[in-house]
Amino acid sequence: MAQSKVHSYIGFCKRARKIVLGSSAVGTLKGGVYLLLLDRNAAKNSIRYALKYKRKFNCPLLVCGDDFEKLVGKTDCRLAAIQDKNLADAILNSGESGYELYTEGGE
Repeated sequence: MAQSKVHSYIGFCKRARKIVLGSSAVGTLKGGVYLLLLDRNAAKNSIRYALKYKRKFNCPLLVCGDDFEKLVGKTDCRLAAIQDKNLADAILNSGESGYELYTEGGE
C-alpha cells in the first residue's frame, strides 16, 4: 500500500528533526512553528492547548482524521508542531482527504 503525501512529509520532518511531538514539548518552544497537527480524537484539554499554541505561534492548525499515532510514530501523542516552513506548506497544500484546517469558531 502506498503512503500518503502527508505521511511522507512527516517522515521528512522526522529525518530533518523539524517536528516536535506532544503538547508539553510544543509548550517549551519559543517560536519557529509553522504548522500544528492535532489528532481528531484528542481530549478537550489537548484541544485547548492546541488553540493556545495556535494563537501563540500564529500558525495554522490542521486536524488529522487518520490514525495520528501511526502518522507521527509515537503512541499517546495528540499534538505535533512542524518547524520547517516548506514542509508545513507542502502538508497544507497536499489536498488529501482526512485533514481539515481548523477555523476559529469557538472552543
